[in-house]
Amino acid sequence: MAGDIGEVGTHYSKSVGLIYVFNLIVGTGALTMPKAFEQAGWILSLITIIILSFMSFLTVTFVTEAMGIANALLKKKDTQKASINVDDEDEDEEDQPLLPHNRLVNAEHPDTNPFEISMRTELGHMAGLFFNKIGILVFNLCIVIYLYGDLSIYAAAVPKSIRDIACTYKHQHNASDCSDTVLTDSDLCWSSSTLTRMSMYRICVAGFFLLLGGFTFFNVQKTKYLQLVTTASRWLAFGMMIVLAVIRLDKKKGQGHPPYADISGIPNLFGVCVYSFMCHHSLPSLITPIKNKSKLYHLLACDYVLILIFYLLLSLTGIYSFNELNDIYTLNFLPDPCDESKSITDVKFIQYFLALFPVFTLSTNFPIISITLRNNLKAIGYKEDRPYTWCVDRIFFPLLALVPPLGIALATNHVEFLVGITGSYAGAGIQYVIPAVLVFCARKQTSMLFSEKNIHVSPFKGKFWIVFVCIWAVVCMAFVTVNHIISGK
Repeated sequence: MAGDIGEVGTHYSKSVGLIYVFNLIVGTGALTMPKAFEQAGWILSLITIIILSFMSFLTVTFVTEAMGIANALLKKKDTQKASINVDDEDEDEEDQPLLPHNRLVNAEHPDTNPFEISMRTELGHMAGLFFNKIGILVFNLCIVIYLYGDLSIYAAAVPKSIRDIACTYKHQHNASDCSDTVLTDSDLCWSSSTLTRMSMYRICVAGFFLLLGGFTFFNVQKTKYLQLVTTASRWLAFGMMIVLAVIRLDKKKGQGHPPYADISGIPNLFGVCVYSFMCHHSLPSLITPIKNKSKLYHLLACDYVLILIFYLLLSLTGIYSFNELNDIYTLNFLPDPCDESKSITDVKFIQYFLALFPVFTLSTNFPIISITLRNNLKAIGYKEDRPYTWCVDRIFFPLLALVPPLGIALATNHVEFLVGITGSYAGAGIQYVIPAVLVFCARKQTSMLFSEKNIHVSPFKGKFWIVFVCIWAVVCMAFVTVNHIISGK
């Protein structure tokens, strides 16, 4: 659940922490970024992604600072509780030792500074510490909307990839006429069938939910090895795409001619970039286990620079290698529908491994995210004195988590659009507004309760940065909304 808190069992070094943060951020959003770059133009996209990567890093420091303050508050409460327990025992028994065990509560937190991050404090728990009831409700709604968007993206990306591999009519249809290779959802899937590509997509959506939706009614644990396999396949796929695109460009076979700038593509690029730099909701689980947290912000800054370079390399090589990009970049590596000799590679394994890459990686994450959404939905209206009935707990909430994404996926297969909308609204709330308000409320408590300096204070200390982030979020979301209204999307 979003509000979990606990001690950390396994610790790791800074370098391992850097890899974990890198792996968390680079995911589904990267597959839609080349198309967003193509639409906005390469110069405008370059400027936009640099600004958005900085804004994301800024708010990551806000979350980290709030984690330090939350740790200090919880340790202070532990100490006060232990002191009360010891006083009660002293009243009952006069022969207690001078230094009873409960007085050594700080032995569990041997930090020299109370702000040292030694306990995992998730965003939900920090919201409970620093926000009022309305703030907590808004926080939960923002998380839920984001997770709904996440599931909708997964539910569209996987079936679309399967559909584009399964439907073979495009090869026969375009074999004699290469003047129009753009396929629509109303085109046939196979020459021997009346089934359209959209119908095939919806069949795949239904099959996807039947196969993976059932996990939402249970709990998924011990996914360590599954995640390791997913991470390995992800880097193999991204490495292949970049290398193949670079080889094509080196051979002077690039087909892309992207514009320098197109302002109409900025709103979607904004949403895609916000989504692609998202790590704030999982930051406590990644930062807390790092053994030595000195120069933590240097580590995070290095991560963001590396991720920025990676995104630029993937996107810029893509927009110059292909004359038309799919909203899921991996589909560009399938055989050329007009002439297979023009395909970026003729190695069938690579072609279909890349096309199926979203199927494997996103499918492994879908059950975890759907269960997280189910738990967050439960948390919104839960009261300890009125627990949910078995039917509501085990049937209603899993269905509530699954049905909306299913409906969205059946209605549209435009993955890039879903990523843009999710990032532009719920993503902007989680990445900008929540961290800014969180650190503002946390700092107010720090000044009143502690004399020690927060060793994890953000480099962006002044109130100006908090106000700037909030204004930035509002302006960006307003710009995206107006653009969608004008364009009729």
